[in-house]
Amino acid sequence: MRFLVPYHLDESRPELDAPLTADAVLTVDLPETEDRWARMAVVYESVAARVAESARRGERPVVMAGDCTTALGTVAGLQRAGLDPAVVWFDAHGDLQTLETTTSGYLGGLPLRMLVGYGRPLVADRIGLRDVPESRVVLTDARDLDPAEVDYLKTAEVRRRPVTDLGELPDGPIYLHIDFDVIDPEELPGLMVPAPGGPGLRAVTAAVGRVLDTGRVAAVGLACTWHDGVGAAERVRSVVELL
Repeated sequence: MRFLVPYHLDESRPELDAPLTADAVLTVDLPETEDRWARMAVVYESVAARVAESARRGERPVVMAGDCTTALGTVAGLQRAGLDPAVVWFDAHGDLQTLETTTSGYLGGLPLRMLVGYGRPLVADRIGLRDVPESRVVLTDARDLDPAEVDYLKTAEVRRRPVTDLGELPDGPIYLHIDFDVIDPEELPGLMVPAPGGPGLRAVTAAVGRVLDTGRVAAVGLACTWHDGVGAAERVRSVVELL
């Protein structure tokens, strides 16, 4: 089942250019509040419910969204379906910030840190998301890290690996997350936050294929972190065809 979640955080993006045709588009009535986390939690609750239904049917749900934070809902959905997923996270960035360390204030820079337990009242407690142990997380590429993220990784059990050498993947079911900005912007123009010097499409496709070849991928998240109408969705066809 392929779900399109046409949001960037709590902002609607009805024209989001997704790389796969969706079976269902998930939209919600957002509450009238200045609490952005409360608004986002409503979106992620909807994602969790639909992912859980799909996983219980034995499907491998694919969730396409305009940012990475939607992964909170996807992982919560897998957990509701009785799974205990590890996380393999492809991203040019660490997504390991906290509200205390972020210098930009961008909420989309926190989701992987939140998956391993940071800031539970923000979203996790609202949607029933359980912490993923750091030892069950593989961060792939992450070539653009802020100093606070570098410091965190020095002592964290999160494994940081290059696209070309993923190492030994965690046991059990896997949530595979692909932020397409992991691809070098020379090959994928139009990214919102490009990070030069990354792997090319061929290398990313091969690495994603290796994860899928385990036969243990329970769900996939695709972060379409590009501007609308730039043709990026078509350029990543080699990656999404594997799904």
